[in-house]
Amino acid sequence: MANIAAPGDRVFANMGLDHVMLYVEDVRASVDWFTRCVGLQVVAGPWTDQLHSQVRSVTLGRGQIRLVLAQPLADDHPGAAYLAQHGDGVADIALRVWDATSAFDEAVGRGAAPVAAPTTRAGVRTATIMGVGDVTHTFVDYGGSTGVHADVSDPPVPGLCTTDHFAVCVEAGQLDPTVAFYEQALGFSMVFAERISVGGQAIQTKAVQSSSGAVTLTLIEPDASKDPGQIDQFLKAHGGPGVQHIALATDDIVETVAALRDAGMGFLSTPATYYTMLADRLTLARHTREQLQALNVLVDQDHDGQLFQIFAKSVHPRNTVFLEIIERLGAHTFGGANITALYQAVEMQRAAQDDGR
Repeated sequence: MANIAAPGDRVFANMGLDHVMLYVEDVRASVDWFTRCVGLQVVAGPWTDQLHSQVRSVTLGRGQIRLVLAQPLADDHPGAAYLAQHGDGVADIALRVWDATSAFDEAVGRGAAPVAAPTTRAGVRTATIMGVGDVTHTFVDYGGSTGVHADVSDPPVPGLCTTDHFAVCVEAGQLDPTVAFYEQALGFSMVFAERISVGGQAIQTKAVQSSSGAVTLTLIEPDASKDPGQIDQFLKAHGGPGVQHIALATDDIVETVAALRDAGMGFLSTPATYYTMLADRLTLARHTREQLQALNVLVDQDHDGQLFQIFAKSVHPRNTVFLEIIERLGAHTFGGANITALYQAVEMQRAAQDDGR
């Protein structure tokens, strides 16, 4: 159930996702990978190609997607400490608002920890608070305008258009406090909750979303009473909570994934038995089973429709942060049934192999 809006929530009413900032060890290498394999382009903007005394940054974009890749150049820059603990990763999820000062004051008044007080540069006002773990949120406003990004024209990879959600891993016992923080400090609402048990492992996930619906965080915690799984592995390798993956939306996942694969992006494979069992789970609303199987694309559905998704292989040295590609046909959930379906498919495939010995 959505929270009843507090009077102060009006400062967050039109919130949007402005950009995502990642600290990287080598900005040139990162730009090369995101442009060559993901199909993003270097774009003009207030953070593009800046060379300061302490950080070098480049802004990349495609459709409404904006990523800022920042390489610290000084040992005492906060990004240097971030990289030492986590390696390359998402350090800031910037939120576009009408008034950054009001948003900052409201969030801090509700308990958010301040990081950077409001400041204006080149007509753009920003202010920063702490979010989950050491991921920050920078409020951005463009002097009363919406600041909506213009689409990048003629992208080399078709389909990618916007950022669907962020998957954020938190330590066991921290899921509910994190949900409460976003509800209280930023006026988010919990829009989805699910417990997933697979074999001896289990996770709990809750999604929080801005009142505008434009910013969604899928928060995930491991069940400490069960066997360690991938969330535990992420928390250990990443050095604490943080963004596990960024989901980028497309209007045609078959076309997009084929192009991304040809451009050099690697994706996780799916056992053939997953597709053999697919007809027992649902009737495809778009694409064919053969198309999905050829590309290892997964499909799930909820009461509102279907979604198609695929997870890229992490290229991170610690095997942590990665990308998801997603197409929604009305569905509002996040493909939780695919985890169970994949587990069942692997078990069926293993049994078939054992019988064939």
